Amino acid sequence: MKNNKLGIFLFLLPVIILFALIYGWSIISLVSTSFTDWHLVSKLKFNGLTNYINMFKDLDFIKAFTNTVIWTILQGVIHVSIGVTVALILSKKEFYWKFARTAYMIPNIISAAALGMVYLFVFNPKFGALNASIRLFGVKDFTRNWFFDYSTSFLTVTMTWLPFAALVTILILSEISTIPKSVFESAQIDGATELQKNFYIVLPLLRNIIGTCVIVAATSMLKNFDLIFMTTNGGPGNNTLNLPLYIYKTSMLDNNFGYANAIGTVLILLGVVIIVATTKVFKMGKSDL
Repeated sequence: MKNNKLGIFLFLLPVIILFALIYGWSIISLVSTSFTDWHLVSKLKFNGLTNYINMFKDLDFIKAFTNTVIWTILQGVIHVSIGVTVALILSKKEFYWKFARTAYMIPNIISAAALGMVYLFVFNPKFGALNASIRLFGVKDFTRNWFFDYSTSFLTVTMTWLPFAALVTILILSEISTIPKSVFESAQIDGATELQKNFYIVLPLLRNIIGTCVIVAATSMLKNFDLIFMTTNGGPGNNTLNLPLYIYKTSMLDNNFGYANAIGTVLILLGVVIIVATTKVFKMGKSDL
């Protein structure tokens, strides 16, 4: 067993070293420069905790941080719940299951930028498919400029991520297929209904993969830049501004790289908190079989 573990470690060692060099050095550079006053045309000047103190005074940062946290929770809870529910339904129909695995991958192989262009067309206030459908039913008062109306922009951006719940469905379906049929047969003999099988057998056995899906879904929101950039660019005002987009604007448009790196450090810490909390809540790493 020890020799086997050593062999696995040696096999992964080159990748670990490469990962440490690329990501480790990047994180060290990010954190170290977050304590500096660094603009594009100026030298790095150490300024201590000034960048972090300024965050609490920066209304744009507070708005971006709040939006990011809300979207992270929604992505980790609602999208995963939808994905799990659909997977449980499809798992009963093998024909639909095989079809769904192909169809549901489509949103995940199309770039977010391309999807953003599609959504701009769908939600266009003049000739978009959504407003056209609303007019067709004779309720013109409900038409909106969905992405740029302050009252609807946040919810509209949130809805654009729903197709990515399909990835959760695919992962859950794959995990369900690994559950021994004998488990279901025993439950059937004991008189368990389909609902009872799902709640007392399937869901507990899916704990690890559901936790993984929550981590993947939630942390994906911490790097979601292109879809918002292509649709609202953080507007109207800063209503749909998130941390990745604010980092871009602070660094590339304002040339304030020290402050942008401080925001990036906060973003990384937020990701660590999500991973640790989810691992604890779902008790990941332990098998129930």
